[in-house]
Amino acid sequence: MTAEDDRPAERSSGDLAPVVGESLLPGEHRGGFSRLPTGPLGITEMSAPLEPSEAPSTDSWAMPTPPLRSALSGWALGIAILGLVVSFFVGWAFPLGLIAIVTAVMALRRPIEDRAMGIWAICIAAASVVYSAGWLVFAAYSASLFS
Repeated sequence: MTAEDDRPAERSSGDLAPVVGESLLPGEHRGGFSRLPTGPLGITEMSAPLEPSEAPSTDSWAMPTPPLRSALSGWALGIAILGLVVSFFVGWAFPLGLIAIVTAVMALRRPIEDRAMGIWAICIAAASVVYSAGWLVFAAYSASLFS
C-alpha cells in the first residue's frame, strides 16, 4: 500500500445538496401522471358502416394469386449439363440428353418459362447426345462390330 491509499477521502463540495428524506427505489412511483399511458381512450366517431350495403367488398380481402414459377427450363438446363458431363466419360448418357431435349421443348411451349434457358438446354443436350453417340461409335469400332 502507498501513502496515497491511507489518506482520508475528501469532503463533498457545497454544490451537492444532501439527500432529504428517504431515497426512492428504482421504479417506485414518484408522483406525476396519475393515469397509465396505455389507458382506454374515448370513442370519438363511429368506424363501422351504417348500412350493410356500405360494407367493403370481399375482393379487397382476397389473397392475391401467387406468381407462376418457371421451373421447367431450369430442370431442362440442369439435366442437359449433367448429361454433357456424364457423356464425356461414358457413352450411355444419351438418355439424359434426350430427356433434357424433351423437357426444354416443353419449356419453350410454355409462355412463362425463360426462353434463353430453354434454348441453352437444347444446345447443351444436343452436344451431350453427340458426345454419347461418339463414344458408342468408338466402342463399336473397337469391338469390331462394323468390320
